Amino acid sequence: MSGLRDRMNRLRGESREKDKQSEVSLAEGANEDESLAEALTSIEEESNDEADPEWISPVWDTFGVKLHKNDVGSFLLRKIVYPSDFRHGHHAIEELHAAAPGLSSFHPLQSSAAEKVLFLDLETTGLGVGTGNIPFMVGIGYMSNHQFVIEQTLIRHPAEERAMLAYLAEKLQNYTYLATYNGKTFDWPLVINRFIMNGLVRNLWEPKHLDFLHPARSIWRNTLVSCKLSHVEEERLGIHREDDVPGSLAPQLYFQYLANGDPAPLEGVFRHNETDMLSLACLAIRFGHLLNENIRDYIPLPDEPEEMVRTGLWLERMGKTGLSQLLFDMAINAKEVKPSTLIMLAAHDKKAGNWMRAVLLWQKAIIQSSSNFGAAAHEASVELAMYYEHKLKDFDAALGHASTAFEHALNHSMLQRRDAKMRAELDSLRNRIARLKRKSMKQIQ
Repeated sequence: MSGLRDRMNRLRGESREKDKQSEVSLAEGANEDESLAEALTSIEEESNDEADPEWISPVWDTFGVKLHKNDVGSFLLRKIVYPSDFRHGHHAIEELHAAAPGLSSFHPLQSSAAEKVLFLDLETTGLGVGTGNIPFMVGIGYMSNHQFVIEQTLIRHPAEERAMLAYLAEKLQNYTYLATYNGKTFDWPLVINRFIMNGLVRNLWEPKHLDFLHPARSIWRNTLVSCKLSHVEEERLGIHREDDVPGSLAPQLYFQYLANGDPAPLEGVFRHNETDMLSLACLAIRFGHLLNENIRDYIPLPDEPEEMVRTGLWLERMGKTGLSQLLFDMAINAKEVKPSTLIMLAAHDKKAGNWMRAVLLWQKAIIQSSSNFGAAAHEASVELAMYYEHKLKDFDAALGHASTAFEHALNHSMLQRRDAKMRAELDSLRNRIARLKRKSMKQIQ
């Protein structure tokens, strides 16, 4: 018996091993997802005759969970309705109507409206997308009659999964966009796998995906310590959770419920998932406002130069250039701007052919690094060497910048790595310096 089943048996109070303190590890080579599915099936078989499937504990009713039945079977359902003026952090739900058209930039050939976006977040028994990982709770959110509706389904045992998925499949057909956070990699592939496993592939929905993890990383990966949803919402959306059950504990609490039948610990999982859904809606509002290039009335402008540049670069990739130029100008004129930020913006100008500003940014990066010649100054020196050699044919100026880069590459502790990449960089600089010396001599002759 696997360690996972032993753990669940201990929760049920069924363990009769003499040594209660011993820990049983997973058998070598055992697949955890398969062990989990086997354990859940075992619990289902053991409990089939213990209770009427139409009866649910009155504890469920204390946090709004009801039994729901359809043509396929039954499962548990919780429904919460938020009015349009409800505020979650910095944003009110009603802003989704104004912001949603901007989300069409993710899929330019498809128009977007608030009523066409379905938000999705799963709570699962594991972390993989294998066949043994089961979404025991599915949270969806959508706009309806100017209200934001959250529906959360939960299965009491694996036999209820097909009924739950059939309910979800019917809901999906009413929407065009699917909004998630890392759902393109995890949530949606897992849902597809469960649809296939349960034979629900006919007329399978093909959404226009809005995975907000990707823009979050593009904009905040260096200005926030983490791009986890809970951190993004606190640092940028003004959302502060109280007494929240961490998502990492959700599987354990579900196993506990399976073991002893007490629904009470799952209330925290419902609340956690509910907050995730509201935060997804607020991210849609945030990114929608940005893509509409109409932020002054809705969200504050970034106050960190790197975030200004990264926001502008993301907007340009999404086909929005008006606001990006404002953000770039703000970053350049900021009081404290890192050399690495200047290099990032210079690379953008170089690609766009804006050489005049690119040169000024490279020079500024070197000046700001005079007391600590780091990676940004090194890159700026190399770029200036290439610019003066190929654009202006000023070989002496190019030689000066190349020599500076080479000297610091040899001496600076940051560049003392003797890996293949660094050796290639040094060899490239040696060749450049030799070539520039030859070109300079020919000019003199």
